[in-house]
Amino acid sequence: MNFKDKINKEKLPAHIAIIMDGNGRWAKGIGKLRIFGHQNGVSAVREAMEGCVEMGIKYLTLYAFSSENWNRPKLEVKALMELLVNTLAKETKTFMDNGIRLNAIGSIQDLPKNCQARLTETIETTKNNTACVLTLALSYGARAELVEATKSIVKSVQAGNLNIDDISEKTISEHLFTADMPDPDLMIRTSGEQRISNYLLYQMAYTEFVFLEKMWPEFTREDLFAVIYHYQHRERRFGKTSEQL
Repeated sequence: MNFKDKINKEKLPAHIAIIMDGNGRWAKGIGKLRIFGHQNGVSAVREAMEGCVEMGIKYLTLYAFSSENWNRPKLEVKALMELLVNTLAKETKTFMDNGIRLNAIGSIQDLPKNCQARLTETIETTKNNTACVLTLALSYGARAELVEATKSIVKSVQAGNLNIDDISEKTISEHLFTADMPDPDLMIRTSGEQRISNYLLYQMAYTEFVFLEKMWPEFTREDLFAVIYHYQHRERRFGKTSEQL
């Protein structure tokens, strides 16, 4: 089925979040080292980015490196950081050609200095692009994000800039890393795992989840189009009944 042509452009998700899972297992399955899977996962990132631009999706957020990933073998972490730097350098043209603005969330200060420098440079280069915002979640953990948001809110209260009785859900949202973007409408996770792994916990209260058996290096824009098509056939009630919609 050609899902692309069946997608209703009037009912697109504004924001898609993806957990890019299965790189290492995919590589191991073909007798390669785990880093080979991460390297081949870059093409899937390009497919997702260009697919979102093609469809008119305004926000795409990728779980690139979690705060827990620092516990992986040091050689793998080092290789991942080098891959990040090299990929950002190589893909800047892709960002510019497709009007993609790069963004990053997480404990960016924990990344190696060369990674931080390349991120900053690419973010600056792409800052005026308007077709799609690509956010990389790097050294990211949702629980840590909520802790930081709480500290920030407490400081505002202590400084007299915020009344404790005025704290609302909106207040919390405004203190998260994602304050300048809508909550995800759709979350995709590859590799068959069915959990969200400390990813955008607050933001995904009403997100639609799709879990694919495919490993991340196998993901294509046709998979993206198929997921969007099926997403559009779900009933999003947000606590209401079907009759109220």
